[in-house]
Amino acid sequence: MKGGSSLWIGGTLVAIAIFVAIMAPWIALTDPVMAANLMNAEIPPCAEFPFGTDMQGRDIYSRIVYGARISLTVGIVSQICNSIIGVSLGLSAGYWGGWWDDLVSGLTNLMLAIPSLIFALAIMAILGPGLVSLLIALGLTNWSYSCRLARAQVLSLKSQGYVQAARILGYGDLRIMFTQLLPNILGPLIVIATLGMGGAILAEAALSFLGLGIRPPFPSWGSMLSEARDQITTAPWLSVFPGLAIFLTVLGLNLLGDGLRDILDPQSTTRRGA
Repeated sequence: MKGGSSLWIGGTLVAIAIFVAIMAPWIALTDPVMAANLMNAEIPPCAEFPFGTDMQGRDIYSRIVYGARISLTVGIVSQICNSIIGVSLGLSAGYWGGWWDDLVSGLTNLMLAIPSLIFALAIMAILGPGLVSLLIALGLTNWSYSCRLARAQVLSLKSQGYVQAARILGYGDLRIMFTQLLPNILGPLIVIATLGMGGAILAEAALSFLGLGIRPPFPSWGSMLSEARDQITTAPWLSVFPGLAIFLTVLGLNLLGDGLRDILDPQSTTRRGA
């Protein structure tokens, strides 16, 4: 798929997800938590309930709409935390070098050797379930990718003339890193952050599915899948629609990331086509 197509398709899917999350109170049909009615339990998709109802008679459509808020919040906030940690460590390690570079590189390699979901599971087991615990766990697990990218970019740029000129003008190290180097490496970092949001949404769904993320009755796509696993054959709509919401949102973020990469790093397109 060409970069322009990826960008437009991915951007459209992400824009729809953001619109749904923002407009949830106005486009949801019922309250996603309190509007339970056992008389309407497990009704298949129909005109009154477009996505059907769950075991408590709650509207699946409304729960998915409100679940978009949780998924996007987790994806955005956790990736902001990862980017702040990773970029700060990568910038300083690449610029200062020496023992600090060795320490950061060793820590980065250690984080890359541990599966991020396993690390997040360990943190959630200590902190307990909940949105705040989930944000902390996911915000501390995936910074190594942006750290390695920032470090590699700084190593190739810190000997450039404009950096040397900044030193001659008396700029301090922090000022050089954040005003001279960081703006020149933002393109690849934005791509990494966009792709990381999709990974964070999948991680939230996995943790919620395991009972360590967002706890019922609050609407989370992962917890909805967890509740539906015993009814997957008798009431398949309970798992199909939350799974489809996760799939489309993550697909949109990945396509958006691919499109941004082709725009911000045109050489990547040439390398893939070679």
